[in-house]
Amino acid sequence: MKILSGIQPSGTIHIGNYFGMIKPLLSFQDKGEVFCFLADYHSMTSLFDAKKRKENSMEAATTLLACGLDPLKTTFFKQSDVPQVTELAWMLSTVTPMGLLERCHSYKDKTSKGVSANHGLFAYPVLMAADILIYQSNLVPVGKDQMQHLEVARDIAVKFNAAYGDVFTLPEPYIQEQVAIVPGTDGQKMSKSHGNTLEVFGDEKLLKKSIMSIVMDSRPVAAPKPDADKNTAFQLLKLVAPTDIAEEAENELREGYLGYGALKGMLLEHCTNYFAKSRELYLDLKKNQDYVEAILQDGAAKASCTAQFTMKSVRKSVGL
Repeated sequence: MKILSGIQPSGTIHIGNYFGMIKPLLSFQDKGEVFCFLADYHSMTSLFDAKKRKENSMEAATTLLACGLDPLKTTFFKQSDVPQVTELAWMLSTVTPMGLLERCHSYKDKTSKGVSANHGLFAYPVLMAADILIYQSNLVPVGKDQMQHLEVARDIAVKFNAAYGDVFTLPEPYIQEQVAIVPGTDGQKMSKSHGNTLEVFGDEKLLKKSIMSIVMDSRPVAAPKPDADKNTAFQLLKLVAPTDIAEEAENELREGYLGYGALKGMLLEHCTNYFAKSRELYLDLKKNQDYVEAILQDGAAKASCTAQFTMKSVRKSVGL
């Protein structure tokens, strides 16, 4: 079984990225052939600072390795180091109906929020389909917000196979329902573009400030909170605290024995503890960026072998 996952290096990695993408990916490292890439081509639709893109890519690579990505078990590389993916994206675009792309929610959502409309943003799902199909991926861990793009990739594969023969494997999604959408400090989905994130390895003072800024209602400490499970700080606490501690906190919130200030303090403590060991490795890797770059280059060489094999079959099927 081939498993593929990717992350766009458009900013600092936050705990939404960790629980939504990184942790599920790590759980697959002993279950199949895993590919993980840094989607730096995709970042070009919204980030136009070349220096920042390179910095973000190295930061993301360092973070994933510190969190437990094992380069001996996972082929880890930058998207741009496998140029065959853009060749395949063009080929896929020739069988992709315009209506399929026009119905994509992500494009509409981003442009409605002020992101400049460009062809790359519109054709994003086609490049994403190429990312998935070129490695003949069987399983793709995705968040709920990316489900439509995976469905588009399947639709494109079906159309290509219908036109040129049985070339591509149809990928299946994998979603962890309980952490499919991680809330940010404002209650919306945690996202760099929303500015509502808790960084995995960010400054500890900034982490505290971000947690303390989580918006709560005006109920006093002693007031029962029967909707405790909908509280943003509690939802985040469930991700980083041991189950028994989270359950006790929920009961105390419901009964009016736990105030919001104390809840935020618990979240800060357990969030810090959860990533403590990984942070030590992260700081070591930050001092040895040549090692991180070597891992990416080695992964790119492995990924290219698979991509070249696929493209040989694709070129033959289309008569090139």
